Amino acid sequence: MAAFARNHAEAGRRVVLITSGGTKVPLESRTVRFLDNFSSGRRGAASAEYFIDSGYAVIFLHRHRSLYPYSRMFLTINMLDALQFRGEEGASSNTGEVVVNQQVLPNIAKVLKRYREVKDGELLLPIEFSTLSEYLHLLKAAAQALSTIGSKAMFYLAAAVSDFYIPASEMPEHKIQSSNGPLQLSMKMVPKMLSPLVKEWAPQAFVTSFKLETDATILLDKARRALDTYRHQAVVANVLDSRRGYVVVVTPETQAELILTDEDVKNEVEIEERIVKSIEIQSSKNINETSNVLS
Repeated sequence: MAAFARNHAEAGRRVVLITSGGTKVPLESRTVRFLDNFSSGRRGAASAEYFIDSGYAVIFLHRHRSLYPYSRMFLTINMLDALQFRGEEGASSNTGEVVVNQQVLPNIAKVLKRYREVKDGELLLPIEFSTLSEYLHLLKAAAQALSTIGSKAMFYLAAAVSDFYIPASEMPEHKIQSSNGPLQLSMKMVPKMLSPLVKEWAPQAFVTSFKLETDATILLDKARRALDTYRHQAVVANVLDSRRGYVVVVTPETQAELILTDEDVKNEVEIEERIVKSIEIQSSKNINETSNVLS
């Protein structure tokens, strides 16, 4: 991650770390059961594409088997239905060729071409995590790696991170037995990583966090409170039921509503494109203000 960040910074690019997907919280050391959340990684995967289109290099810190940039749009398609085998009758089953049915995979040629450009340009560095502890470890390592490029670094913390966990010292080693009766859990609060990230690990970076609620009446107050507490640059606030068509980007000085109209939805516009554009504008403004202060 450090080499990736350094190489792109030297080439004049900004580098964004995107966290994506949910976190798995084990209930046993030899894990059979775990707590999870609804996150598929859709927002992080889509945002990665739009950041790359805007000239960024992306470190994509994502949950294992969550949605992935470029392949995300084909998630609901059975890939075997999209492939056709062409071979001569009577030939060995291992001879012939496999071709893609582009009616089953619409736009696959365009997507594949763009993915190859991104891969050949080494613009996307994927890093996988599965459990909460892996995520926390990798986030700290990524922050320390990106701190070397100062204000050219951005953090876009879209992962749905658990607020609760069971410490390893309190976790049973083996599978919890249902024969013992109803399960009662006592869980600790997950340490807040945003504070050391902003203050210690990458103090010059532009940091965007995400706040999701099910109660719209408390959303903006909680977003403002997060900015006051952690002193980072932006919060993307959204409500569960409307998150794909409406968000509010909150900064210490501004509050911007981003809304998809019915026409936008018809034209397959994604809210992530507008989120990324808004954050990019705020980041550029922040860099210019910092430069003016230093000069």
